[in-house]
Amino acid sequence: MTVQQTIEDKLASAIDLRHLEVINESSNHNVPPGSESHFKVILVADEFDGMKLVQRHRRINQILADELSNQVHALAIHSYTEPEWRARSGNAPISPPCASAR
Repeated sequence: MTVQQTIEDKLASAIDLRHLEVINESSNHNVPPGSESHFKVILVADEFDGMKLVQRHRRINQILADELSNQVHALAIHSYTEPEWRARSGNAPISPPCASAR
């Protein structure tokens, strides 16, 4: 199983998600081809209602603690409630370029 699949499975089993995207952004960074070290996750869940952004991020980091300790170097987290997601027209911010890729 790939790191991306593991991330997708763990998040989907831990949170009742309305929307999930896991994007491997490793190719945008100074890593070997085929790497799975830099990811962006976009999550939409009712569970996030009333949670501060830092609480949402802690929840995701807790779920993916093993991956963040081992394979994943960077994780961009974009977490929304359904109304927040609709207000953004279903779009997440673009990740910034890696400092070593500039």
